[in-house]
Amino acid sequence: MAHTAHVDTFARDNLPARDLWPEMIFNRPEFQYPERLNCCVEFLDRWIAEGHGDAPCMFGLNEALTYRELYERVNRICNVLVNDLGLVPGGRVLLRSANNTMMVATYLAVLKAGGVVVATMPLLRAKELVYPIDKAKIALALCDHTLADEMEKAAGQTQELKRVVYWGSGKDNSLESLIAKASPEFTAADTAADDVCLIAFTSGTTGVPKGTMHFHRDMLAICDGFSRNVLRPEQSDRFIGSAPLGFTFGLGGIVLFPMRIGASFVVLEKAGPDDLLPAIEKFKVTICFTAPTAYRAMIPKLGQFDISSLRKCVSAGEALPKSTFDAWLAATGIKLIDGIGGTEMLHIFISAREEEIRPGSTGKPVPGFEAKVVDEEGEEVPPGTPGRLAVRGPTGCRYLADERQLKFVQNGWNMTGDTYVMDEDGYFWYQARSDDMIVSSGYNIAGPEVEAGLLTHKAVVECGVVGAPCEQRGRIVKAYVVLREGYPRDADMVKLLQDHVKAEIAPYKYPREIVFVDELPKTSSGKLQRYALRVRAEEEAFTGKGTA
Repeated sequence: MAHTAHVDTFARDNLPARDLWPEMIFNRPEFQYPERLNCCVEFLDRWIAEGHGDAPCMFGLNEALTYRELYERVNRICNVLVNDLGLVPGGRVLLRSANNTMMVATYLAVLKAGGVVVATMPLLRAKELVYPIDKAKIALALCDHTLADEMEKAAGQTQELKRVVYWGSGKDNSLESLIAKASPEFTAADTAADDVCLIAFTSGTTGVPKGTMHFHRDMLAICDGFSRNVLRPEQSDRFIGSAPLGFTFGLGGIVLFPMRIGASFVVLEKAGPDDLLPAIEKFKVTICFTAPTAYRAMIPKLGQFDISSLRKCVSAGEALPKSTFDAWLAATGIKLIDGIGGTEMLHIFISAREEEIRPGSTGKPVPGFEAKVVDEEGEEVPPGTPGRLAVRGPTGCRYLADERQLKFVQNGWNMTGDTYVMDEDGYFWYQARSDDMIVSSGYNIAGPEVEAGLLTHKAVVECGVVGAPCEQRGRIVKAYVVLREGYPRDADMVKLLQDHVKAEIAPYKYPREIVFVDELPKTSSGKLQRYALRVRAEEEAFTGKGTA
């Protein structure tokens, strides 16, 4: 590891022991990075130096910025971070906002100043914010003023967070007021390529999120891997996507991939199917990143908008059904580029170029990555045999002070938690998640976390939460609930519990179906048998029975 630029060494001090890292592979010319590297220089500063500063960079609903305008705003924020807010290299900064131009500018500024970004989704509640704040020892947060309520509640529940600065409030102490007084010049921190610059928290299969730690070089590697070799965008392209920048899928697909090549992108605070189509028409978007469920939802509405500018579409976040691939191709003439990635790996590591796609298959390892299917002992299985997906490449899992590193990384390979089959030609075919994660409309939702939310209601004795098949969303959250005596098992109670969960955790995680039961299936030791509930949910989806 190169000499760190971090003055605050918390992040590096809490990396896993080196022998617990996955084997890192840098066997292609595009992954040969210098020892000293600040990724923001590569994404932004270089374009000013190369005379590309007047080119369009970012489009929001209320403003558009060239590369030079974004460069100057980022520099002003850097000066505020360092001179007014006391950020030192290695310090963690929580970012909280929907996707907008200021969210992107603050993200880049933290990177350029040598800080460590911890980006969160706007829907998270206070209790969900406190965990990363405490885990990553975060003293400073930058937040959109429209999200102040939960941010203030979180600040009152932790001793770590010392200051929150809001933008958009119009007040004297707003971020805009501070940057108006700051210089538009700033020299990037001289960070090492392997200095931590991002701690991205997972949704958490057990309800306890894991902080995944990524380096400056990793931010470039995902661009020089999937984007360069599979997506193959051009500088004239304009990107859009639906995922929040708190998801690394959204960060890469919406911001980093276009900025790596000097292209442009659109950020939308609301980016559902009904928002994407008019934005594609308005901004003449050429590349779209979203989940299969969104593509399915957009198909019936395509005739209402001119999306003739669109030339490439990427699908990730959940398995892409062949029926969706076929329907989108028939409607648009565009082959959906499927891909599997993960927070631990930062972005997509298995995919296929349009001319190599086999509908229904995820694809082959992205150039620079290796993948195989193994059994429970870690031995590779023959083609056609289901097993656990193992992958390695120029990015990999490094959890923040978490013993689960031992589970995710085995024998130098990242174990993604997915069950796959590899065919004779080396194509990988998704089978299922290997854990209790529910993937609904591209969002990862941990069943145990929803259970915990339900259990805080006085009417609930116990519950089990699993994913149930859904044509529109891929999967939905379905809860089986045992009520205390005297509480009615009716639609009003379903609504009451749903609203309760929405108030406890991020609203999108609420159970869309609730079934009241007398008892839950248990093991001999008294543990909940989620497998039995998953089987029941599948049967009920097939027969149309069992919903409350």
